[in-house]
Amino acid sequence: MKRYYSYILFSVYLLVSCNDNAEKREIENLKDAEKKEIIFKNINKGWNFSNPSVSPTVQATINNWSEWRSFLNELNLKPKSSIGAFQKKAKTLSKKVMELNTNIPYAFNKPEIKSRISVLTTKINSINLFINLDDIPAQKVVTLVSEVNEELVSLTQQMEEIIRKSAIPKEEGESDMIRMLDTARAIPNKIVPQP
Repeated sequence: MKRYYSYILFSVYLLVSCNDNAEKREIENLKDAEKKEIIFKNINKGWNFSNPSVSPTVQATINNWSEWRSFLNELNLKPKSSIGAFQKKAKTLSKKVMELNTNIPYAFNKPEIKSRISVLTTKINSINLFINLDDIPAQKVVTLVSEVNEELVSLTQQMEEIIRKSAIPKEEGESDMIRMLDTARAIPNKIVPQP
């Protein structure tokens, strides 16, 4: 008989403890959902990429750069529904920014532009990394968005600078002097074997 009561008592204890765990899990799920909603609101509010304007001359040069146009179009489309939408957008932006190094217009195919594209790539990939973490640091993502905006401005200003420098006429003989300084066209030293 004692055994029977002990089994009943143990069963009741198990049921009560299971109910407590279910309630605790439900409370934790509610807290987690509230936290994710706050993170979503913060990221949604801070996800504002700028599209820096460029001069008509630069615009004419980058018109045929389809990767640049595709990247800017993707940057201007803002996800609206959930954190998952922001995660997909960050992944897409990472792919688009990696494509920027292909088919760079000849006038902009210079180390100054490539280094700025590299920095932009790093910032976009950082956004992709942070937004795909389990515990998303919303403030860090928002900060990175503003840094991407700064890098976009820096990149377009460098484009303007390159166009401005290319418009400066060369002096007489300057192109010959530049060719003479080019070490790639220097006459190679041929070693003549001695008899």
